[in-house]
Formats: sequence, C-alpha cells, structure tokens
Amino acid sequence: MKNSFKNLSFPELKAKRDELNRKYMELRFQVVIGHVENPVQKRIMRRQIARLNTLIHEQEKIQALEAIKAAQA
Repeated sequence: MKNSFKNLSFPELKAKRDELNRKYMELRFQVVIGHVENPVQKRIMRRQIARLNTLIHEQEKIQALEAIKAAQA
C-alpha cells in the first residue's frame, strides 16, 4: 500500500485523499463511540493521507515549474 499511490494521476491523487479524509473522520467518530476493531487503523490512515499530501505537493511544484518555464520561453 505504501507505493501504490505513485502511479496515480494528479486528479486521482486528490480524489483518493478526499476519500481517505472522509473515512478517517468516520473512523475518528467510531473511536469516540468505541466501536473500532483495529485501533491502529487510525494511525495507518493518517500516514496514508500524509503520503498523498506529499505526492500532491510534489505534483503541484512540478506544474508550477513547468508554468514558469513556459512563461519564460
């Protein structure tokens, strides 16, 4: 699961991040209620979201550099 995000396109990365954020919020509510089978799942989801944010930020930097190079040419 760690490297499965690298082959996704930019819109797919954003969609996956939004989906994981929704699931993470639901999981947080379940933790408060006390109906969680695997409490470590919260940490795993948080790390996956962080990986997605990193990949999205890298893509945004690449797009910004390409825009600057195109403007200079």
